[in-house]
Amino acid sequence: MPSTRFVRNVFSRPNRHVDGSALPPKFVAERLPVPLKIVFVFSRRAAQRRCMDASQQEILDIFTRTRALLQGHFVLRSGLHSGHYFQCAQVCQRMDAVERLAELLLAKLRAQGLKFSTVLAPAMGGLVIGQEVARQAKVRYIFAEKENNVLVMRRGFTLAPGEPVLIVEDVVTRGGRVLECLEIIRKTGGAAVGVAMLVDRSAGTARFDVPAVSLLELSFPTYPADAVPEALAKIPIEKPGS
Repeated sequence: MPSTRFVRNVFSRPNRHVDGSALPPKFVAERLPVPLKIVFVFSRRAAQRRCMDASQQEILDIFTRTRALLQGHFVLRSGLHSGHYFQCAQVCQRMDAVERLAELLLAKLRAQGLKFSTVLAPAMGGLVIGQEVARQAKVRYIFAEKENNVLVMRRGFTLAPGEPVLIVEDVVTRGGRVLECLEIIRKTGGAAVGVAMLVDRSAGTARFDVPAVSLLELSFPTYPADAVPEALAKIPIEKPGS
């Protein structure tokens, strides 16, 4: 099906069709000169759904207002290199923004009929949004943390047999920490019911054996260490936190 492409400066306002209607949610970021631009890609079918996605502009505004979208030369948790980075810590220092994002995320989870009695978040990135999702859902909240470079549940956290658990993460690129959490739940006898994330950086390629829900799908070009483009290699490397 034919696609239409729109380019938008994320630090300007607003992002609209020429007829004034809102653009749909799925977009792909490309490496372009500062200020950062995002390319929205959608089919006619997606365009027909744009009225259902009125919250998408609000979500993007929250991330840009808090300066969560960064440019430079970054080494991601996956070890891949990128010219862009989504720094969720910038969002998570603003509790009004966290509260609203959790509210929107819960609405998507409820729309899919996902029910859970516990939220499990991987440290560090998932801690703030995971706790807020649990608070608003009025369910138990626990987290997994690294021990010998492997995520584990510590501090006396346990799961009852069959306990329905939602994994909440901030950003997913390859999904490694989510997979570790799924394994923790399986080994401890719980029942993983889904994965909720603020940003899916995999452009939908990260796959799990449970339903996954994200507020945004962002895809930035990434490169292995031995295939970094010359222009990017000239920029000093940064290793931002989760």
